[in-house]
Amino acid sequence: RGEGTAVRRREELHRMAEANRAFVHYRR
Repeated sequence: RGEGTAVRRREELHRMAEANRAFVHYRR
């Protein structure tokens, strides 16, 4: 079962989203 992979993928997505938000915040 790919439960671990799904969790890892979600964590990666979350981290990317947070980095993107910070990036946009700094660009202003």
